[in-house]
Amino acid sequence: MKSQGAQIITTNRKATHEYFIAERLECGIVLQGTEVKSLRAGRANLKDSYCKIKDDEAYLLKCHITPYEHGGYVNHEPERPRKLLLHRNEIKRLLRQVESKGITLIPLKMYFIDKGIVKVEIGLAKGKRQYDKRAALAAKDNRRERERIRKDSY
Repeated sequence: MKSQGAQIITTNRKATHEYFIAERLECGIVLQGTEVKSLRAGRANLKDSYCKIKDDEAYLLKCHITPYEHGGYVNHEPERPRKLLLHRNEIKRLLRQVESKGITLIPLKMYFIDKGIVKVEIGLAKGKRQYDKRAALAAKDNRRERERIRKDSY
């Protein structure tokens, strides 16, 4: 999905722990000038953010982009809703899937592509139960232990 020259701004690290990611999709985002400057400084957080489809348009909600330090009176609101740029047929397909039980849209990554354009990778996600999270952590620990043993044996 990403082009070769992509520069990652921020990732939602808790997303893979909290959700099963069924599908990933790249989309554009509508930003104001001071938001882009803050993103260049890496001042964004996707921790509690999510996507919502309203009136046949997709929005990114609760994404915190810190106001630009030198913005003055033209600064942006940090957690304003931001419109996501998707084709109408993609929005309709996502809406059908979100309306089914337990599926939600969450942002996974935010990054710059070649010409300074900001893209957001969103995922169709289904929440994990507590025992799923424990099993995933146990598998991760086992994998890490195997790698450590293999590394020590050489």
